[in-house]
Amino acid sequence: MKIRSLKLREAHKPAAGDDGRPSFCSVLWDQQAHHLVTASSSDPAISIHDALLPSSPPRVLRHHRDGVTALAISPNSTCLASGSIDHSVKLYKFPGGDFQTNVTRFTLPIRALAFNKSGSMLAAAGDDEGIKLINTIDGSIARVLKGHKGSVTGLAFDPNGEYLASMDSMGTVIYWELHSGATLHTLKGVAPNCGSDFSVINVLSWSPDGETLAVPGLKNDVVMYDRDTAEKLFSLRGDHLQSVCYLSWSPNGKYMATSGLDRQVLIWDVDKKQDIDRQKFDERICCMSWKPIGNALAVIDTTGKYGVWESVIPSSMKSPIEGIPNSRSNNSNGLLLFDEEDEEDEERSAAGSISDPGEDSFGESGPPCRKRLRKKSTFEEQWEEDGNDELSSPPKPKFRKGHHEKKKASANGHEGLGSITLSARSKIQDAFQPGSTPVQPGKRRFLCYNMIGSITTMEQEGYSHIEIDFHDTGKGPRVPSMTDHFGFTMASINENGSVFANPCKGEKNLSTLMYRPFHSWASNSEWSMRFEGEEVKAVALGTGWVAAITSLNLLRIFTEGGLQKHVVSLDGPVVTASGFKDELAVVTHSSDCLPSGDQVMECTIFNISKSTKAMQGRLPLTPGSQLLWFGFSEEGLLSSYDSKGLLRIFTRQYGGSWVPLFSASKVKRSDESYWVVGLNMTNLFCIICKSPELFPQVAPKPVLSLLNFLIPLASSDIGAETLENEFILNHAHLSQIHHKMEAVAQAGMDVTSLEDDAFNVEAAQDKCILRLIASCCNSDKLARATELVKLLSLEKSVRGAIKLVTALKLPNLAERFNNILEERLLAEKGPKDASALNIKDSASTSITAAAMAEKRTEAIMTLATPKLSAPLFIKKVKSQEGTRVGSSDKIDEDVNPSILNVGATKFKDQKHAQETDVSGEIKKPGNVQELQSERPSSGFPKSIDNSEKIKNAGQAHRQPPQRPSNPFLKSAVK
Repeated sequence: MKIRSLKLREAHKPAAGDDGRPSFCSVLWDQQAHHLVTASSSDPAISIHDALLPSSPPRVLRHHRDGVTALAISPNSTCLASGSIDHSVKLYKFPGGDFQTNVTRFTLPIRALAFNKSGSMLAAAGDDEGIKLINTIDGSIARVLKGHKGSVTGLAFDPNGEYLASMDSMGTVIYWELHSGATLHTLKGVAPNCGSDFSVINVLSWSPDGETLAVPGLKNDVVMYDRDTAEKLFSLRGDHLQSVCYLSWSPNGKYMATSGLDRQVLIWDVDKKQDIDRQKFDERICCMSWKPIGNALAVIDTTGKYGVWESVIPSSMKSPIEGIPNSRSNNSNGLLLFDEEDEEDEERSAAGSISDPGEDSFGESGPPCRKRLRKKSTFEEQWEEDGNDELSSPPKPKFRKGHHEKKKASANGHEGLGSITLSARSKIQDAFQPGSTPVQPGKRRFLCYNMIGSITTMEQEGYSHIEIDFHDTGKGPRVPSMTDHFGFTMASINENGSVFANPCKGEKNLSTLMYRPFHSWASNSEWSMRFEGEEVKAVALGTGWVAAITSLNLLRIFTEGGLQKHVVSLDGPVVTASGFKDELAVVTHSSDCLPSGDQVMECTIFNISKSTKAMQGRLPLTPGSQLLWFGFSEEGLLSSYDSKGLLRIFTRQYGGSWVPLFSASKVKRSDESYWVVGLNMTNLFCIICKSPELFPQVAPKPVLSLLNFLIPLASSDIGAETLENEFILNHAHLSQIHHKMEAVAQAGMDVTSLEDDAFNVEAAQDKCILRLIASCCNSDKLARATELVKLLSLEKSVRGAIKLVTALKLPNLAERFNNILEERLLAEKGPKDASALNIKDSASTSITAAAMAEKRTEAIMTLATPKLSAPLFIKKVKSQEGTRVGSSDKIDEDVNPSILNVGATKFKDQKHAQETDVSGEIKKPGNVQELQSERPSSGFPKSIDNSEKIKNAGQAHRQPPQRPSNPFLKSAVK
């Protein structure tokens, strides 16, 4: 084979006085492949290199007093651990490098560190006798394992969470059972004896699927041992002239890199047991690390020089990251790193825990305190519910094995969906189809489940059987079942038809897209398309169009008849897509995951009929979550639901924003999860799954549940979270109706029905605001009540608020409400009629100030009806003197007859209504609408025509009725 040369650059210099002696150096990637971390046993500094900008200077951590001999990084890449010749193990935040704590100390140098898969446990060992298992939650030592006679140089946690494998400098390998700390197997002298030369150490490594343990052999080879029996399976033997000193599995376990004392690095195809490539170096390569999300290998030699070997695997062979085993997915939120500790524990950790009992005697730790035990138990229960397979204190073997098998089956079932797991993964989320469930061998699964119906399939020998069912059998057509020879894995359904697609399966079986209409005048209306060099990742349906998004980031639009209408390039890999009438919404990745593991996604809305882009922007997700469901509501509002249980809808508020409408954490039980199906403006439709299930089964038929929207609001100081929730929902609904009215009006269509809907929502909103005002008054939040009354839409509601605060004996607030009403009427009438408010009544000099204010209010009422969204129609209500309102229920009882039942009647034309005065005379149509209401004992007439009547009101009250009753004689008498 061709031998290539890889250029290395210096990361660490030898210590002064070493005379160029070799040192053991470490290198590792973070899970996002954004950084490389290097260290050397001759240098107390740790270097964090930017893998994207290799020429930039590294970030250097200087906290050890002597050379760094071991490095380990947590599975979610948030924490870095280092061990040193100075006997300490330190933890840092990653990638920032902020020092966290001295997690433990030894009496001799440390040689090996390893995190378990969930990041809840750190194993540390070295020249001391014991291996410490450290609980990363609170820093306590869960167990000390003793059995090695020499220095422990290699540690590896089983990816499946049951075993720990360790290796010493004398070539002895021990299998440890984690739950009990017992020794299962001891393999003596199976690896070379390193002696006292710690520039080269014995290491071992589990395969990514956890089924095989790789150990350097005695014949310049690598020996594979069985996971459970520790029996030798086979060996990799090639052209290494001296012993193998380091080995590393590729992310998918198909390849392995080995370095030897002969200064060679060989790349192996493990299945074929043969080497496929190699490189020769000037110095011995003492450490290697495969790139987690790429075809590259990082190496470092004994002089502190490192480099990255790009394109390790030829392009003609399977990629080293293709088909990564599910056991490598990290089902945890990562390390908590003492976040839940009390101040006393934090102070002890910051001090390095040097004085912890038992740590001065080779790690023999005493029992932890009660606080730690209680906290550990709490976190164990939480992880047990989340599906984690490793706890800070391992459970019993029977439970553990069953739990592992159950989890493994669940993980295998998620291959089709790709995004249903609730954990933060180290790579970008795979594409998925909304409403689909994972593949389950021997069971029927959902290809699609939405508000229209469902599509189910079950794989059989060489083909699949597909059935289409509608929830409302009276509306949907009866569609015969279909035999699927393509192996469709995704589908979508609407009222007009269904679309199916499958990924490519080799060179002969190309990716296929098929559309089946439900109604067509033609006999052969079904059509299909095949794709060469690309495969379909997501499909969607709308009114008269079919969409498919492929692996080449191409959006392909087809008509219902199969005409290829548009091909559009997207900005990134597709995550999912959904269609509604003329609109198609597509979610794509806009970049790799952030260092925190957060997904970065973008949402684009296309209008297919107009060939326009309606919206494009960032799709918000809860930190540490993934997208689980994406689609449109029944009214056409775009919605998303993430793995943290937060439902959002896209509204036109603030120029287009996502509003959280539902938080599952507020309502769900600990043993439940919600599988979203759809929503409307008032309810969320979902299927409630009992833990540990995350998705429904086809049989028995799942039950659809309706949940009320619950916005994640802060705890209100007036105890009215329910009313505030209703207030925000009504506001969002009203905003959507107004947006529709604008669009319909621009199109020249009738908006009468939408106006009725808007009026009903305004009436409901006013009723909610009145109740909020009552709650504010009862809680003495008068300023907030004043803010609320300004939000009322109907004049009738404002008068109801005045009556409400009057009944509550809040005269100052009632006066403010009156002023707000007057300002509104003046603003809507206009300044030209302001002079009508100058009321002069020289005859009524004895009228009190309260009666004068009442007259002024009546004068305002005689003005032309303001252009409000509802008519000024007030029902008579007899006032009850001496009535006291002691509760909000009583307030509602008094106010409801005339205020809270607004919206029952709407008059569209108020300007030409005929009205009758007190004497029964029919007036001519005019611009004044008279409002009649019961008055207290003020003596004013019940109806007022104009300012002249007001002027003579006082005299009419004091004089006996001497006028003729016939109104036609008024002028004669006068």
